Amino acid sequence: MKRPERVAVIGMGILGAGVGWNLARHGAKVVFIDAGQPGQGITNWSFSWVNASTKTTRKSYFDLNVAGMAAYRELARTIGPDSWWYPSGHLRWADDPAAEAKLLKTAEQLANWDYRAEVYTGAEVCRRLEPALAIPSEVPVVFYPDEAWVHGHHLVSRLVGQAVASGAELRAGTAVRDIDTGTDGSIQQVALSDGSCLDVDIVVNAAGPSASHVAELIARRLPMRREPGAVTRIDCAQVPVHRAMHAPHIEIRPDGDASVVLHSREIDALIDTGEDPAQLARLLHESARQVVPELGDARIAQTRVAHRAIPADGFPSVGAVPSVPGYYEAVSHSGITLGPVIGRLLASEILSGKRNEMLADFRPERFTP
Repeated sequence: MKRPERVAVIGMGILGAGVGWNLARHGAKVVFIDAGQPGQGITNWSFSWVNASTKTTRKSYFDLNVAGMAAYRELARTIGPDSWWYPSGHLRWADDPAAEAKLLKTAEQLANWDYRAEVYTGAEVCRRLEPALAIPSEVPVVFYPDEAWVHGHHLVSRLVGQAVASGAELRAGTAVRDIDTGTDGSIQQVALSDGSCLDVDIVVNAAGPSASHVAELIARRLPMRREPGAVTRIDCAQVPVHRAMHAPHIEIRPDGDASVVLHSREIDALIDTGEDPAQLARLLHESARQVVPELGDARIAQTRVAHRAIPADGFPSVGAVPSVPGYYEAVSHSGITLGPVIGRLLASEILSGKRNEMLADFRPERFTP
């Protein structure tokens, strides 16, 4: 590997933190830039579930997510798991025959791809794994033991902190206003909203939902989906669940010692109808208490409607844009699952100039007119 010149990483979510941390530990001069604070954007308002069980539409995408899971285990060994890594598995079940059949078919497909999937009855789950659940005793429940959840804010803080200790620069609370290129089209300078300008040779666009705006600064079109999601945190004296789960109509996971995170695609569908976020939170809480009655006394603490970072075709956009030397993208839904592996692979590409075949289907140039 060769040491690159100064690299501006725009966005301090899980993807930007992963890329910057990997670059800094290999001696690159990194400057992190974010309009907010590290890990406080979409990373902090995600269900934060590490998985490949929902990534079966394309085998290369499934393989990338499996690699993401392995990268998390390696990262936990490297920096320590502390308060961010929770490899406790994941539960999923359905409440109608068609959805149940689809769930079991997917589990069978995943098992054929050597992805661990175990099927229990509701009674067995309540007896062995989650005694607080109110779940029909005979319903089949799929348990994915290798899946996990992460505390994204804690992890990003750790990675950015270690990168800064290795010499990286932190520019939080200031946005990118412009990106200047030279006569050959290569990256030259980044102008910030605080009036300062940074001479850089490389820009990594890891700006999440704002990635298309950053791309426009170099006259690039990066089409993105509009998919807002409502996430609620509820406070409880004692967290009654031990792992992430997809119950019918509601997703539930722990969020530390005294908090639980709730999300639902069904509730997300109400966002564009103008439903008040406080009402969305009440609907989420009501759905959760049907599955975990002990959550009935919990208090709604925070709710946020956030916009997911999803390129138009649903797959990541990762790597160099050949028409703009020095410009790279790290934009993806499932950023939580993919953060460590994309961070490693993209940093390696920047340092060595060599593209990794694992990213072949997810190159930014597929969006080039």
